[in-house]
Parts: sequence; C-alpha cells; structure tokens
Amino acid sequence: MTETEIAAAPFLDIPDVLNLRDAGAGVYRPGLLYRSASLNRLTDEGAERLAALGIRTVLDLRSNAEIEFWPDRPAGPDVQYLHLPMLPDPATTDRVWPEDQAALYPFMAETGGVAVAAAVRALATGAPVLVHCAVGKDRTGLTIAVLQTLAGLPEAAVTADFLRSNLGLGLDRGPVPYLDQAGVERLSRPVEAAHLTTALARIVELHGTLDAYLLNHGATAEELAALRALRPE
Repeated sequence: MTETEIAAAPFLDIPDVLNLRDAGAGVYRPGLLYRSASLNRLTDEGAERLAALGIRTVLDLRSNAEIEFWPDRPAGPDVQYLHLPMLPDPATTDRVWPEDQAALYPFMAETGGVAVAAAVRALATGAPVLVHCAVGKDRTGLTIAVLQTLAGLPEAAVTADFLRSNLGLGLDRGPVPYLDQAGVERLSRPVEAAHLTTALARIVELHGTLDAYLLNHGATAEELAALRALRPE
C-alpha cells in the first residue's frame, strides 16, 4: 500500500457524521476499523447506514463534559458504547489540556494510554470498531496511528492517512471556528505531520516500544497478537 493509495481512500457518506472513513489502510481487513467525528448529530437515516457497516463497538475518546453536552445518538441496538477519555477531566484534575497543538500531542501520548489500549482490546475481538472524538482528528488520529503502526503500516502511509482529516473536515483551507461545550469560540486547527511524529516519539521515549506502552496500560500480549492477525485475506 503506497502513500498515494492511502490518500485516495474514500470518505463515507453518512449524514452529519464528519470525517468518517475506513482506517484499515491495507493492514486490517476492510470494514473492521473505522474513524469519525462524534455521532451527536446522527440522523435516523445515518443510523441505518452506520448499522449497515456492521459496527459492534463505538469507542468515544471525548471528555465527560463533551459527552454531556453533545451525547452520541445510539448507533444501533447491538452496538456496545465505550467511553474512555483520552485527556484528563478538567473537573477532577489540575492537568490542563495544552492549547498549542505542538504541546497537545505529546500530552495526549502521556495521558491517553488506557484509551488506546481499550481500542486495541475492542479491535482484537475481530468485530468492527468505530473510534471517534469530537471531530475525529487529534485524539482519534493518534489512536488510529498507533493501531496502524502496530499492524505494520509504514510511517509515511500512517502520516498520509492521518493528514486526510484536513480534507475531511475542510481544514485544508486553514483553521475553522467553532463553539465548545462552554459556548466559547475556538479554532479547529489542521493536523500536522510533525505533531503526530512527536506524539509517537514520546510514547517510545516513555515506554521503549508501542507494545510496552499498551501492555503498561492494560492490553495483553494475546490481544496484540490477535490484532496483528487481522490482516486482509
């Protein structure tokens, strides 16, 4: 799978679900790993289309405040919903999310291990998984990058797939304003390759390898082996 082929992967057309696409990237079976923005605006039609993808687990990486203000609409009666915040809850800790993207990415690497390990656990079952955060670019982007790297996707292809969020969210033309859950206007900024590189490097700096990072946060060796067996037939 070349960098060009990754860049040509289609976005899926489901009403009011942004940045939705298959994230298997040639190292997982098609229809197994999906990524998107939140499902809080999911329509009835969208829910039917999402159900048709066969998704069995939705992993929501957002904060408690985000899901309270923008709760996901159910993606189907047989779908398990997991909420694993990737960043510390401002209401229960004094660790403040960095505003600067360059600082945010290594911070996510430090605080998000349990959530990323949960993604490994869900994917290792072999049933389709959807990973999302608010707009599906930063927290989701790092999580998906770890999963793709574990399965052997080359760094250039991981980065190319990561950068596609800019196109999927209209950020290829620059930052986009939005209102957060507190009603404060903020800017959604394009993702940058250097930030992902820094986050993955921070994981290795702290834990030695991606495997060790996940094992130290609750994944098992059996789950890592099962995940790597999910290659296209």
